[in-house]
Amino acid sequence: MKSIIIVTVTLLAVVAISAAFMRKSIRDTETQPYAILKKYDAFEVRKYDAALYTSVNLNTDTYDKTSGTGFRVLAGYIFGGNEENKKIAMTSPVSMEIDDTSKMSFLVPAGLNMEDMPKPTNKDIYFEKKEAKIMAAIEFGGWADDAKIESYKKKLVGELLKNNIQFVGKFAYLGYNPPFDLINRRNEIVVELVNYKN
Repeated sequence: MKSIIIVTVTLLAVVAISAAFMRKSIRDTETQPYAILKKYDAFEVRKYDAALYTSVNLNTDTYDKTSGTGFRVLAGYIFGGNEENKKIAMTSPVSMEIDDTSKMSFLVPAGLNMEDMPKPTNKDIYFEKKEAKIMAAIEFGGWADDAKIESYKKKLVGELLKNNIQFVGKFAYLGYNPPFDLINRRNEIVVELVNYKN
């Protein structure tokens, strides 16, 4: 009985230490900044500054396929899969546009520009600068999947129409948590707004 208690206490201590380490790791990850222009009941409107991204286009049409394949490709690049074997810091959120074909993007860390980025060894990886935008964002928790993404996309569309807010372009899914983060997961659906007046 005593050995069972010791093992249980040890396991709980390991879990607690691991959770603390993961929370610190997440806190230390650079997150794309934005300014909240207005909060509505179910969504908010934000202003994002121009930013540089590392991206890959994929022949995938589901969240599972896009998240798995895209993450392997882009993580391979930032973890040293480039001509300089240079490691680049992970950022948050990971952005995905999911349609008949998909795209995944990682934000390039602040202070780095196109000239600073090592050439990828994977020819499918490219860099793109996105201009400053006004975006609508709706948040949901837990683990993302195609059904949740579609449900919150429809909810955001409904809320925008209800408030006579015009939107344009593709919707994107933003995931803020690494796979090992089991609680307090943050997911968002975002879309660009046009002619938005606060």
